[in-house]
Amino acid sequence: DDVSLATLYSEILPKDADTATALSESLRLQIPIISSDMDTVTESRMAIAMALNGGLGLIHYNMLPKDQVKEVARVKRHIHGLIQDPITVTPDQLIGDVLAMIEQRKFSFSTFPVVDAAGRLEGLLSGNVVKDRYKTKKVADVMTPRAQLITESEEAIAQDPIKAADRFFTAHVGINKMLVVDKAGNLRGLVTSTDVEKITGEAKSRRKPARDAQFRLVVGAAIAPVRKPNGELDRDKIVTHVGHLVEEQIDAVAISTAHGHTAGVGEMVKLVRAAFPQLTIIAGNVTSAAGVDFLAASGADTIKVGQGPGSICTTRVVAGVGIPQLTALYVASIAARQRGVRILADGGITKSGDIVKALTLADAVI
Repeated sequence: DDVSLATLYSEILPKDADTATALSESLRLQIPIISSDMDTVTESRMAIAMALNGGLGLIHYNMLPKDQVKEVARVKRHIHGLIQDPITVTPDQLIGDVLAMIEQRKFSFSTFPVVDAAGRLEGLLSGNVVKDRYKTKKVADVMTPRAQLITESEEAIAQDPIKAADRFFTAHVGINKMLVVDKAGNLRGLVTSTDVEKITGEAKSRRKPARDAQFRLVVGAAIAPVRKPNGELDRDKIVTHVGHLVEEQIDAVAISTAHGHTAGVGEMVKLVRAAFPQLTIIAGNVTSAAGVDFLAASGADTIKVGQGPGSICTTRVVAGVGIPQLTALYVASIAARQRGVRILADGGITKSGDIVKALTLADAVI
């Protein structure tokens, strides 16, 4: 509140303003807003909402590692055009088994491709028959058989799945699932008409979702510095977990504590960077030029700046630690330019004007 910005002459209209930013060479956002990796803030639902609006969600790590991987997967598989690994059922399953699977895995859909043990397409199970009254019937008895399905070949959609699907749904009125098969009849993917409509609609909308090169929503995740009983980093567990996140096409990982200018954080960043050279790494938190330089040298692409400015953060009260946020951003921005890294303003946002102030120095805000 002690700082205000002065306006200067401009010829840019609000509708022409470009709010896009980048956290690394491979990770670009449409708006410079990131949701915090706190367990009361960001899981898959929030991360999806952030990405759909152009930002990024950092999924917290206060859960089992396998559950965090599932949260990331939910984001990456949310409306990304061709679903290359659709959820399937087999002909010998009971409808009751399918209902149980939907309940257990919290699916929001009830139509499934039906495949045999070899992955060959056998039919389509419509959501209209996935009901409790049919729970004792086998999938094979109520599915639409392969001979009655209209499918698309893998070769026909290779160049642009969305355009191919748009033509498919236009030509086949009433069909809302395009099943993709290879020459041997094996199921290779699925495209829904709803996904196609949403994706094509983005081109006409001012709201641009943040997507990766494969048109999937972007998402990040915080990772914990797992240690052995003797205090050493458990390198195998850390690398294995990050490897599982990378398999789900994670866009960034965050390594951060209240005091990020430490040997422990630096060691963690170096470990992840050595194992995953192309992965975007966010690290912090620091409030000095030396802290930025240290984390950048360790391998971080983006540095989180801020110690205690958050409305519910107790660092300054409990530890007596912290520097006013704009001062910290100023000194950090100088070091960041010299190092060629980005910085995030983490905390201190209580009003919309605080975002504007922070963005005069930072690449994005949390």
